[in-house]
Amino acid sequence: MTGPRRVRAGDRDYEALRHTYTRRGAPTEIVLARDGEDVAAVVERAGRGGGPLAVRSGGHGISGRSTLNDGVLLDLSGLHQVEVLDETTRLVRLGPGALWGDVAAELGSRGWALSSGDTGDVGVGGLATAGGMGLLARRWGLTIDRVQAVEIVLADGSLVRADDRVNPDLLWAVRGAGANFGVVTAFELAAEPVDQVAVAETVVDARDTAGLLERWGAAVEAAPREVTSFLIVIGTGRGPIARAHTVHSAGEHADSALLRDLRPVLEVGPALDQQVHRARYPDLVRADHAPHHAQQPLAESRSALFTHLDAETAAAVAELVRSGAAPMAQFRSVGGAVNDLPADATAYAHRHQNFSLMAATTPDRAPELDARWPDVAAHADGLYLSFETRVGEQQLRDAFPGAVLERLRSLKARYDPANLFDRNFALLPA
Repeated sequence: MTGPRRVRAGDRDYEALRHTYTRRGAPTEIVLARDGEDVAAVVERAGRGGGPLAVRSGGHGISGRSTLNDGVLLDLSGLHQVEVLDETTRLVRLGPGALWGDVAAELGSRGWALSSGDTGDVGVGGLATAGGMGLLARRWGLTIDRVQAVEIVLADGSLVRADDRVNPDLLWAVRGAGANFGVVTAFELAAEPVDQVAVAETVVDARDTAGLLERWGAAVEAAPREVTSFLIVIGTGRGPIARAHTVHSAGEHADSALLRDLRPVLEVGPALDQQVHRARYPDLVRADHAPHHAQQPLAESRSALFTHLDAETAAAVAELVRSGAAPMAQFRSVGGAVNDLPADATAYAHRHQNFSLMAATTPDRAPELDARWPDVAAHADGLYLSFETRVGEQQLRDAFPGAVLERLRSLKARYDPANLFDRNFALLPA
């Protein structure tokens, strides 16, 4: 029996496999795993001094850490199963290399859904070990909140299960900091019944950026939890514009009820264009299966979480956009079901905030962004590491507050004392 396919520089597929959405990579070797045994063999070899190791599920990760130079890139795209384990409880088994758009299409045929993100080409593995702030988040919570069990290859090459009875501390760590503990080869998640949704797409004049942000934030917080809204503010030569993407997860409701719930979010600023329609959830997150070639130029990003978008917070973000230091600022609403869990339920501990901000720029303008970022960070309460390209002690403490970081470091010392899994963020000092 032959082993997994290995691709090296000069091979036909090398160029199509070595990059991510935001980063160029030049790995010495790309290993295309077929199953958990392949993953275990690669991890075990790396643990014996086989060189640096990066792991990639879908390759879309904004942080750009799922490729490398001069090391082994473990590609999980071959582990892409979408399997129903229990029709009654809607329990499904997903491979880390499945794309969320393909997951949505398969589950959508049953009238089910799992909240993931807003892009169908994102892989299951990276998102389901970090958080998952999706278009259904205020109704159904984060993606990690649906994870009930995982199978994971640890640093010593062993393949183990973690659920609420077996290795529960490992499951706790995986749900928010999984990249530091191993390579998940299968996830078990509980889907929810979702048929139609209502979708509102609005383009807004954002010259009064601070006022727009404050009004949008207040409208989202007051909305029923069936409403989740994302807002992107983009600087242009004619002044900033904003695009709001708002989803009402109970699309089967009457038009009057949907419009009643959506109207406050739709009326936050002067609309330049607006459309409201019903759709199937899979239509919102289609997988294009587009190859990654570092095509996203806004490759440097900063993350902040906020409890509210008050006047001072909105003004600080507005100035960041106005200055050009962050040509794009994206807000995602959380709160609702996300905050139903206690802060210590998962390694992702941010269970009282209502908004996530990702501010992005090009690498050459990163110093300018960093110079202005403290004015925004002064109003923040935590960050989401998947949207943060910096890695350091302060970022770790912001991502994993208080006792959470100490618990993670204790578990890290048990499961990965040699710090093999350190590319995403290093819990232990080098």
